[in-house]
Amino acid sequence: MFKVTEDIIYVGVNDHEVDLFEGQYDVPNGMAYNSYVVLDEKVAVFDTVDAHFKDEWLANLEEAFAGRTPDYLIVQHMEPDHAANIANFAEKYPEAKIVGNAKTFPMMKQFFGTDFADRQVIVKEGETLSTGKHNLTFVMAPMVHWPEVMMTYDTTDKIFFSADAFGKFGALDVEEEWDCEARRYYIGIVGKYGPMVQKLFGKVGSLEIKAICPLHGPVLTENLEHYLNLYNIWSSYQVETEGTVIAYTSVYGNTKKAVELLAEKLKEEGCPKVVVTDLARDDMAEAVEDAFRYGKLILATTTYNGDIFPFMKEFINHLTERSYQNRKIGFVENGSWTPMAAKIMKAAFEKSKNITFADTTVTIRSAVDETSEAQIVALAKEMK
Repeated sequence: MFKVTEDIIYVGVNDHEVDLFEGQYDVPNGMAYNSYVVLDEKVAVFDTVDAHFKDEWLANLEEAFAGRTPDYLIVQHMEPDHAANIANFAEKYPEAKIVGNAKTFPMMKQFFGTDFADRQVIVKEGETLSTGKHNLTFVMAPMVHWPEVMMTYDTTDKIFFSADAFGKFGALDVEEEWDCEARRYYIGIVGKYGPMVQKLFGKVGSLEIKAICPLHGPVLTENLEHYLNLYNIWSSYQVETEGTVIAYTSVYGNTKKAVELLAEKLKEEGCPKVVVTDLARDDMAEAVEDAFRYGKLILATTTYNGDIFPFMKEFINHLTERSYQNRKIGFVENGSWTPMAAKIMKAAFEKSKNITFADTTVTIRSAVDETSEAQIVALAKEMK
């Protein structure tokens, strides 16, 4: 627990038991499930925490309340890592009202079998709830990244409660760089919904914000322009860093040798950053993150069962379902009798926006020879 401002207290928890967040994202430094209390003439709680931390969270609330009882539970997001303890809160504090929007309460009934009809406070875009000196204005943020998501701006302390936006992987008791794990979190979980994040910027871009209180990761109080700028880049699918990513799969090592040669040639050509990732062995979420971070991408794989290697297919699916766009892509294919991987990979991007394909395609027949080596040199000149 700690004070965000004189009246706002952090009452969240750290989770070092979770191995895969949302059943798929590796979180070696755990997760934070954030919750906040506004102590005013009336007491408001922002969101609950994961079900496994019921007792710790309720104890944090009791300490923060210091003998008082809450008047409101504000539910910004119904995903269980934030909403799992709504029923427990409602049972312990039967006089407290539950604040949500029209899309919140149907989901609540789905999760808990009740929507607490006699305790609902249904709010709309731009409406304000006063707790005394604090005025909490609600901002609807549908599909960032669920349809019921809303965020809250405290006009008194200039605090923006941002739900899952501006969150990151990692518990708060572990020191680590914000950018990398926030990028991996954003691209993996919110990345498909860039246009909705851009709409959110239209709503809150002119607000004076002194701190951002997300539902994961640290409270952001300094250099806010940095975080806002990164979110704008990510949500508008811009290139964040100049460089080239080579994502590959290799069965017997020949495609890997071609990739190693290509990486060497890219560096010789002066490519500002070369990132090589083995899709079968490296973290898939980090590979996806890098593909969105850098401006150029080279995909290298084998023809496999008349298709492409499974890890490459999965990787491309991750990109296209997250609206991968505004990038240049090159291809390296390997096939011992009928190479067709490049054609299949290129077709996978046919519905993607603003994708430019390299003129050179590297075709390897089993192993690199003089012809394919010349193609590698030519591709490196294009993709440097």
